[in-house]
Amino acid sequence: MQKEEILKILDDWNFWKKDLETGVKRNFYLEKLKKLLLNEQIIVITGARRSGKSFIMRQLAKDLMENGVNKNQILMINFEDPRFSELNTALLQKIYETYLEFLSPKEKQYIFLDEIQEIEKWEKWVLTTQELKKAQIILSGSNAKLLSRELSTLLSGRHLDLIVFPLSFKEFLEFRNFKIQDQLDIISNKIKINNFLKDYFENGSFPKVVLKENKKEILLAYFNDLLEKDLIKRYKIRKEEKLKEVLKFYFSNNSSLITFNSLEKSFEISADTIEKFSGYFENIYLLFFLKRFSFKVKEQEKSPRKVYGLDTGLINVIGFKFSQNLGRIAENIVFLKFLREKSQNSNLEIFYWKDEQHREVDFLIKEKNAIKGIYQVCWDLTEQKTKDREIKSLLKAMEELNLKQGFVINEDFEGEEEIKNKKIKFLSLWKWMTE
Repeated sequence: MQKEEILKILDDWNFWKKDLETGVKRNFYLEKLKKLLLNEQIIVITGARRSGKSFIMRQLAKDLMENGVNKNQILMINFEDPRFSELNTALLQKIYETYLEFLSPKEKQYIFLDEIQEIEKWEKWVLTTQELKKAQIILSGSNAKLLSRELSTLLSGRHLDLIVFPLSFKEFLEFRNFKIQDQLDIISNKIKINNFLKDYFENGSFPKVVLKENKKEILLAYFNDLLEKDLIKRYKIRKEEKLKEVLKFYFSNNSSLITFNSLEKSFEISADTIEKFSGYFENIYLLFFLKRFSFKVKEQEKSPRKVYGLDTGLINVIGFKFSQNLGRIAENIVFLKFLREKSQNSNLEIFYWKDEQHREVDFLIKEKNAIKGIYQVCWDLTEQKTKDREIKSLLKAMEELNLKQGFVINEDFEGEEEIKNKKIKFLSLWKWMTE
């Protein structure tokens, strides 16, 4: 590519001559990134496609400029721009040289590399540039495997990670221009918050989906993008139809127990292939597989896993009908809230609990060697039979694990009950999600 061509593309992605759109500010991630910058290490932003990584990078660049960094010191490259041909490190170096020649930055540079996985063998270039203190590197990618296992060896611990998810419920409310200042705001706006939660249930929380009207069309486009770019193309899938069948099955059975062996006959492919496909889904942050809690690692690995989706909007568009499965959607949303907490605390672990009599508790949260809490999710507690069943499993788990308190997250009921010296606390989902 000629330098003039490169410069023309770069001009579209940078603040040099114009003010780019930065979207609704996601303060949680922005503040995290500003703290990470103080360490002067490579910053790696990971997360699913369309979860908002690019806009968060722009928001950081804008913040740097507002705090005295000259716009010429900032270089932003989007490697998914189709105008870039022959994506390799030679092109990356040429882009950098073009930037230096035409922008002539005088002080420390900040280089943002968006969707870096498109460049093969990018690691050495990034590491060398950072090590020689030529620039502060901030990069993003949509593949957990690429940006974790490889990075830990190739970058030798000289990087700091941030995982970006689609909007939390609190962020969702902010995107809908509803801000919670205090507890009174929550209590006095119960109906309004519940209506927002129904929208969150049905359409999910990808930033663009929340802001736009044609939600279903956007979600279907996202799904096709994930399928074609992040799965079929990246992993060179030959059994495309089988991959789609397995993926749609998972979306239709979220919050359910699965084993790879039990799916062999249904899809007429080996359990190994199903497990491999499942690993791909997890690598691109599309699905998550929750293990059963056990003090024995072998038992954890052998037990069925529960499958959860990244976004309830995708689940509803690709999988089952929304209105018939509020309980499973609620459980999926609770899982995602715990997952966000886990991404901020490496000591947290999430499991489900089940005993030999098939009594089950949805979530067990462990921190280091201590169990922090166990949670049952049940959308509708109006029937006494349902309530008794949920409590029975919870009490059994509490007894086995020597816990004094357990939680039941449900649509609206709040309160406490003491049974056999054990405390059961009932939490309404709409209020718990705003905490």
